[in-house]
Amino acid sequence: KLDGHIWTVEFPVYIDCTYQNGRYDEHGVARHGYAADAPFIDSPRDARYHYAKRFGIEASYRLSEQSIATTSTQNPVVRLLYVVVSLLLQNVWRYLHWEYVATPRRGGRRLWKWSFKEFINMVQRAAWTALATRRAVPANRPPDDRFTR
Repeated sequence: KLDGHIWTVEFPVYIDCTYQNGRYDEHGVARHGYAADAPFIDSPRDARYHYAKRFGIEASYRLSEQSIATTSTQNPVVRLLYVVVSLLLQNVWRYLHWEYVATPRRGGRRLWKWSFKEFINMVQRAAWTALATRRAVPANRPPDDRFTR
């Protein structure tokens, strides 16, 4: 009950049964329920197929949180630019990881451990070096010729 009215929400629920060779219960049937309100989902098999893609989407969001720049601006163009740069960094990391870090072998490539965080640190160090930005102010140095009287 909200604002004196009784509201109802209706949505289709799909139950997909898959056979798991004796797992889950005595007959080996796994039942998965999906509450989906999408026009392109017509059957329980469609619901399972589209829900399986969700993991990849959530994983890319978690990766983008590691590389996105934080800002206090309300300008949507700047915010969109930061998101695009973050997605480009993810794609460059995936390409470099697959093309140069992974070892080719029969049956596919072996992906060696190279985390996205490590890649971001490498990009950050390269940016600091390329921009020649000083990260520390040298102290306890003798004065040079400009300070003599």
